[in-house]
Amino acid sequence: MIIRILPVIAFVAMTFQSSAQAATDTAKSISELKLKLNADGSKYIKATVLNQTWVRWNQSNPGTTVNGEPTDNTFDIGLRRTRMQLFGQISDHVFFYTQFGMNNFNFLAQNSGNRKLQAFFHDALGEYKVFKGNDKLKIGAGLTILNGLSRFSQPSIGTIMTTDVPVFLQSTVDQTDEFARKLSLYARGQVGKIDYRISIADPFPVQTNGATAPALGKTATFTTWGHSHQYNALLIYNILDKEPHTTPYMTGTYLGSRRVLNIEAGAIYQPDATWNLSGTDTIFNNMLHWGVALYADMPLKNNKYAFSGYAGYFATDYGTDYIRNNGIMNPANGNAKPVIFNGAGNTYPMFGTGSNIYVQAGIRLPQHMLGDAGTLMPYVSLRTSSYDRLADAVNVYNAGINWLMNRHQSKLSLNYEHRPVFEYLADGTIGTTSGAGSMWVQYQIYF
Repeated sequence: MIIRILPVIAFVAMTFQSSAQAATDTAKSISELKLKLNADGSKYIKATVLNQTWVRWNQSNPGTTVNGEPTDNTFDIGLRRTRMQLFGQISDHVFFYTQFGMNNFNFLAQNSGNRKLQAFFHDALGEYKVFKGNDKLKIGAGLTILNGLSRFSQPSIGTIMTTDVPVFLQSTVDQTDEFARKLSLYARGQVGKIDYRISIADPFPVQTNGATAPALGKTATFTTWGHSHQYNALLIYNILDKEPHTTPYMTGTYLGSRRVLNIEAGAIYQPDATWNLSGTDTIFNNMLHWGVALYADMPLKNNKYAFSGYAGYFATDYGTDYIRNNGIMNPANGNAKPVIFNGAGNTYPMFGTGSNIYVQAGIRLPQHMLGDAGTLMPYVSLRTSSYDRLADAVNVYNAGINWLMNRHQSKLSLNYEHRPVFEYLADGTIGTTSGAGSMWVQYQIYF
């Protein structure tokens, strides 16, 4: 496996090293695509472009097939995320934000059998700043990722340290939302050292997500009957520097440009969100997720190094024994072994009723360690979840390194992930019997 992917890493590295100097020189003259609407730039319209390309090797879950062919491992190329943003402060009080793009586009990607139908609006919102000159209260509405669970439930994808976010914190992704976004009415702001956001969201019915809704059974699934709203609240206490408050998205790492130390607490609540059978009776379950976390991102030794870290505990209650497998940009589409609970390709139990711990940490090495070619930032992450339906914990490990050619604007990353494989055991429980690995190279352009 390593022998197979090393030539790819070497080729990509040589290709992009030559562009690193050009990207740095360009950044000296043009730092952003921004049109000033007044002399001091407080009113503006700004555009950004993001593209994340993955080259990946994946050890398949047992029994995996690709278009019917048994496949022990796969090698694929895909676009993890391709996005365009247009947003701006067009008056003292009025802000707008839009984002258009697509996700998880590889050789199997399709929408109703058509590979060309992928891009959509992720966000489209209008926001009114109540008090001119400060961020104490902003009221907005539209399609937005703003929610209550954690900073990584609404991450600024272009600035994350790891090559991917802890997706389990986007707790209803593509079930009752549009890739983690919902139609919402919200208020957000900063009062002193407190950053807050509250919202009421109007979830989509699960039967409109493009997949067949699960049949009503003994374990909870999102209901296809009736409709209820969702309520979100997140409080963040900024112990050191206050974080920017331009868009609803939250930065992954500042790479040492700020001294941030935050404590966060948040929750998501939706009545009658899921249902299940108890005997012959239909039971409706309230969905309640809550979490507490600590986030630190700051320079060390006069900015020679920078540290980024996050640690959080999250209780996720979807209802009786809820569980859902998910695989990021899955490179397979079948499994010939029904005993394998994970399913095909790289899927595993990502969401469920139970408790979760997530930790990540990384160090940005000296800023010009590689001269004009930038520097490196190694990282590790651990996610461990104890779900009611599973006999064993879901432990997922990631380790990787970023080559920051031009900070987040031009970034080449290598990541290894190890995930558990669950199967139906002889005693009727669902437990781990083995694990599987995946390795990918990501090249990010963010401007």
